[in-house]
Amino acid sequence: MFLMISPNMLKTYELCPRKFYLRYVKNISMPVNDDIFEFGKNIHAIASYYLRGENIDKMELSLSEREAAVWNYLKGIKYFGYEVVDTEYNLSLKLGDAFFGGRLDALVKEDDTYYILDYKTGSAPKNAKFDYQTMIYLLAVSKFFKTDKVKFIYIDLKNKEELAVEYSPELGEEYQKRLVNAAGKINSDEIPPKKTECNCEYKAVCF
Repeated sequence: MFLMISPNMLKTYELCPRKFYLRYVKNISMPVNDDIFEFGKNIHAIASYYLRGENIDKMELSLSEREAAVWNYLKGIKYFGYEVVDTEYNLSLKLGDAFFGGRLDALVKEDDTYYILDYKTGSAPKNAKFDYQTMIYLLAVSKFFKTDKVKFIYIDLKNKEELAVEYSPELGEEYQKRLVNAAGKINSDEIPPKKTECNCEYKAVCF
């Protein structure tokens, strides 16, 4: 079992165990679209500096027209006016024999409620309530801060929409069951069979 299981690892394994094996066991990384990667990285970086109270004047001047339009929308959301707990925040939790973890874009607080912010330059997951990222982050924040008052806010920058998932003890129990079950399916000692049809980025190296 891996030292730390991330949401992306769980999603990849669910999609294709063979792809998981190549990416996380053999550590084979494939090229990504530089334009998309840079766009997302720039938005996340300026948001983090802004929430920390640092001067971002030069960063704003360096943004492309597209980046500036997205950034102007993002910095105007109400959550950016809340108390900032941390940005680019690493967190983890242990469930059963497995450790789960990830990095939050930002964690803010209003009164006694914590808000996990996740900026999506693409779009929010279709089933956000039971997305692995939602489950891990809500559970981890709830357990670390010892509170049930936690909300996960997906910020869809492409469509300028928000999607909220609110934590509850009942939901937390369901999350724990699902995560333990998902982690239990991962077996890094076996080489998964190759799919008959494969069109992912690993196709050329999927032996």
